[in-house]
Amino acid sequence: MTQPGLFISFEGIDGAGKSTHMAALAQAFEAQGRVVTRTREPGGTALAEQLRELVLQAAMDPMTEALLVFAARRDHLQQLIEPALARGEVVLCDRFTDATFAYQGMGRGFDLKTLHYLEQLVQTVKGLDGDLIRQPELTIWFALDPRVAAQRLAGARLPDKFESQPVDFFSRVSDGYLQRLLAHPQRFARIAAEQSRETVWQAVLNVVRQRGWLA
Repeated sequence: MTQPGLFISFEGIDGAGKSTHMAALAQAFEAQGRVVTRTREPGGTALAEQLRELVLQAAMDPMTEALLVFAARRDHLQQLIEPALARGEVVLCDRFTDATFAYQGMGRGFDLKTLHYLEQLVQTVKGLDGDLIRQPELTIWFALDPRVAAQRLAGARLPDKFESQPVDFFSRVSDGYLQRLLAHPQRFARIAAEQSRETVWQAVLNVVRQRGWLA
């Protein structure tokens, strides 16, 4: 019997270690015979990757930015995420809607009610028991002091328009993630990302094992 699909998102500001632990978790699932699809937001499809470049590089007002992010998400869901879940795959996504509430909502100050409306509009999909709003089964939030993240990223690459924001912007982003955790505690796992890589990885592994998804 085909195992049900599994959707896990990885959240946090750049420098928190999402990509490293996402790759390691993919290997852990693959070692147990699961097919894993690794993806990211904005992005994941040819169209969404084009929209990603606009969002990260072009100057625009917060509403235009939010609409582009959700347009990319709709294509991502329709073309990649939903088909992969239907095939019983494990989908690991570097950021999803929580990032929109954190970055565009709290960071950029865009209206949260409008974001909630767009979330329902864009993420409503057909489920076995009728329509549902697609969310990850688990969201792993790598919580990190923005000043520590800035030190980790210093000189690593040319920053995009978000990475070049001041520390107080990322403090608001972190507050946005905290608000989402408080609103959805059943799917969030908060991990202190300032710890050693080995300690953080063990915490990630423990969270997934506690859900019964890895032996």
